[in-house]
Amino acid sequence: MLKETLIQLPKKEDRRGNLSFLEEGIQVPFSIARTYWIYNIPGGQKRGSHAYKHQEEIIVALSGSFDVVLDDGLNKERHQLNCSYKAIYVPNMTWRTLENFSTNSLCLIIASAPYKKEDYIRNYKEFQRLAREEAPFLPIRNEYSESHIEESEKMAHHSTVYDCSLLELPVIKHKGGNITPVHNFTDIPFKISRVFFVYDIPAGEKRGSHAHRYCHQLLVAASGSFEVDLDDGHHKRTVVLNNPMYGLYIPPGVWASEKNYSSGAVCLVLTSDKYDESEYIRKYTDFEKFRADGNKKI
Repeated sequence: MLKETLIQLPKKEDRRGNLSFLEEGIQVPFSIARTYWIYNIPGGQKRGSHAYKHQEEIIVALSGSFDVVLDDGLNKERHQLNCSYKAIYVPNMTWRTLENFSTNSLCLIIASAPYKKEDYIRNYKEFQRLAREEAPFLPIRNEYSESHIEESEKMAHHSTVYDCSLLELPVIKHKGGNITPVHNFTDIPFKISRVFFVYDIPAGEKRGSHAHRYCHQLLVAASGSFEVDLDDGHHKRTVVLNNPMYGLYIPPGVWASEKNYSSGAVCLVLTSDKYDESEYIRKYTDFEKFRADGNKKI
């Protein structure tokens, strides 16, 4: 049986705010099928108290702190998550409880499977019985996503600021905290391969100021608020993000900058591709040339 693992995430320190990330096949040992975040959690609340037959997950405290209590049917382990650059991998067939939430805590979960009611085990005695079986349940791991680069690069030449959409994401409201789940190709128009978040952002700083050749993104104000300036070389628009139930979809080929962060803001970003510096366009003059010349390398 796989064992829970504490993960030290990369932390890119910057005067404009720190950035940490998780990528498929590196920090995430499975293909990402779903992400969700839990917020508006009353202090001291308890969440979870269930296990999954097949699903694996990674849990991160984007802000605040809470305890992750894990039980394999024989032994219990308690782990505290209290910073954005630490995570815990939770294998399938592990009874998982989240508790002792601090005020304004924000919990991010990356999952290997879409929501399936039949995958949940909500009765502890039933979990103990299943955990003792000689033929245990195994995680179901899907193949990592196939390359879509050529198609997305063609899109990048024609994307406009009006192709950037403010999406109203699903929300499951609960007295113990709200959940917003995001499924690949259902709630967003791409497959998630990378998740990153920017935090500890000083007031007045500006982030972004680049475009992507083929990467699709969803930006979420998981906590606090900020503005996103969008530019396609001909038109500009500004979108305010201030609610974790909404996400801004940005297709490749659009220049984006984030500004006016509120105190304690956390910018959560879901992307279609792993980090590749060569697909970033960081100079605006290069961006203008890219838009004019199509998909030529600069």
